[in-house]
Amino acid sequence: MEILLTNDDGIYAPGLAAMERQLQKLGNVTVVAPATEQSGVGHSITFLSPLVCKEAYDGDRLRGYAVEGSPADCVKIGVFEFCKKRPDLIVSGINGGLNAGINVLYSGTVAAAIEGAFFGITSVAVSLEWDENPQFDVAALKGREIIEKILAQKGEPAQLFNLNFPTAALRKKSIVQVVPMGLARYGEHFIKRKDPRGRDYYWSTGDPKPEHGSEETDLSALEKGDITLTPLHFNLTESAYLDRMKSWDLQIAD
Repeated sequence: MEILLTNDDGIYAPGLAAMERQLQKLGNVTVVAPATEQSGVGHSITFLSPLVCKEAYDGDRLRGYAVEGSPADCVKIGVFEFCKKRPDLIVSGINGGLNAGINVLYSGTVAAAIEGAFFGITSVAVSLEWDENPQFDVAALKGREIIEKILAQKGEPAQLFNLNFPTAALRKKSIVQVVPMGLARYGEHFIKRKDPRGRDYYWSTGDPKPEHGSEETDLSALEKGDITLTPLHFNLTESAYLDRMKSWDLQIAD
């Protein structure tokens, strides 16, 4: 199996290294990742300036290719330039911090997986809850096992998945919940402060946290300590409303 591995935390991130060690059990892994951290950049791409890439080494071992661009850039250039052949699988992660609920729209980790899905390649974004001492090796082991199960059962066509690990799931028997993405809004509270020169600045807190409804989502399942797996799609068309709009009178006079 040919595997392209990327992330948004940068090519030297420990989560990326842990995932690489596990994915090597499944096939040939090519690492193409941002040269610096790109958290929260969403699906940005580089097109107004050259995309600089260079080899990154661990001693004499080629770690992968460092790209001075976004996670989506890494997938694009990885597929076209650095993979020996078209990848069978694209994995993005392991991210340091969950990517669940509406945060998937901001996530560089998820964006890289979406870019892989653009190519018609099964892609998985993998994230681990933030912790001062994250157990990336444990999450990578469990992540690889889940990815193997996904590949064995998904069928055709290619599919896009978002996989999240709460810290609690690494310390107990893991329960994988297949759940939809939560849509509840996070709070938009800002703390106003002054810098040493007396200028105002604002620090976003994300408070209050979203309230859970009656339906189980990735947010509520993660809060209970369960692993979550969500199939995603990049088609943003509201199909039901599209059909409704076909009867609208929208024609204008010449």
